[in-house]
Amino acid sequence: MKPLRIAIACFPTLGGSGIVATEVGMRLAARGHQVCFFAERCPPRLDLAAPRVTLERVVVDLSSPAASGSHALALAAALATAEGFDVIHAHYAIPHAVSAVLARAIASQQGRHAPRIVTTLHGTDVTTLGADPQMRAVVRYAALESDALTVPSAWLRERARTLLDLQERPIEVIPNFVDPSVFTPAQVDPHALSRMFPQLPGWDDPLQRPRVLWHGSSFRAWKRVGDTVRALALICERRSAVLVLVGDGPERPQVQALAAELGVAERVLWLGERSHFTELLACADLFVLPSETESFGLAALEALACGVPVVASAVGGLPDVVQHGVTGCLVPPADPHALAQAALSLLDDEPRRLRMAAAARADACARFSPQPAVAHYERILAAVC
Repeated sequence: MKPLRIAIACFPTLGGSGIVATEVGMRLAARGHQVCFFAERCPPRLDLAAPRVTLERVVVDLSSPAASGSHALALAAALATAEGFDVIHAHYAIPHAVSAVLARAIASQQGRHAPRIVTTLHGTDVTTLGADPQMRAVVRYAALESDALTVPSAWLRERARTLLDLQERPIEVIPNFVDPSVFTPAQVDPHALSRMFPQLPGWDDPLQRPRVLWHGSSFRAWKRVGDTVRALALICERRSAVLVLVGDGPERPQVQALAAELGVAERVLWLGERSHFTELLACADLFVLPSETESFGLAALEALACGVPVVASAVGGLPDVVQHGVTGCLVPPADPHALAQAALSLLDDEPRRLRMAAAARADACARFSPQPAVAHYERILAAVC
């Protein structure tokens, strides 16, 4: 295959789309392609020392008269100025695909090579913006102007076809993936979490130690992080438990207030945004993801790869990731009692939880390894050029 010159437009965050964009781009570079990331700052997992990987920082001028649309316009300008790319891989329709479409039009108008566009729809660009009567036309336009479309789950493909009226448009499903050499249960330090909760007794007793729940997300409203705290309070009525929260976002103050209100604040550990936390995640007993919508659930997949069973809402693409009764438990959304009961059913039955942990690791490695997904992206990018 001829090496491609690929521009990747993505959010420089620890959210699923930013992680997927970074991992795909770096693996494409390892396959011999030239890959340049366009973002306001370096994505957390991007290794700029890797061969054929570069970063073009998108400079946003907040003093500009166009500041209200500054990121999208600054990205379009950066993409339009950069020459020589065969294809732009836009992660999210808004703003990245819209910016890519504008940049391509500018290049064409100026008589320069106009790159192809591949857009990966990640979730809220479809389920939130696509459901907004004012924004739907913009999202649909960006999708139709793209040369190829991908989504991480069959559920999101159906939502895109329905909400954006894309029934006649091919949409490829490429599941997200996890590196089993990075997300692994092999590096467990049994004392790591006890050092973070020194105020709680029982860590040295396997039968009495606090059980460890884990949650990681962007702390947006639809993640329903408060439900993890409500479930923790219910679980603590039966047995000692703690909750580790990774990430940050607009809901954090409300979640902190709720933990204090329910009397479990000392049992909640806030780690904030972290790029590297695998050795701590592997110490967890359960991963909890009570989202009201989830196009895939990359955080859940990373937990499964670490040998941590998942208790999650049965929404969106999560049933494709978590096999109910095998690698975790799926419950109705917005139901902290069901969440707590599912968690307790595993915490009270350690042999069953350990069987699920082993199955979780095996399933993540078997169904969500990087090679097939990256090869699929490579074929799509090459096909449009």
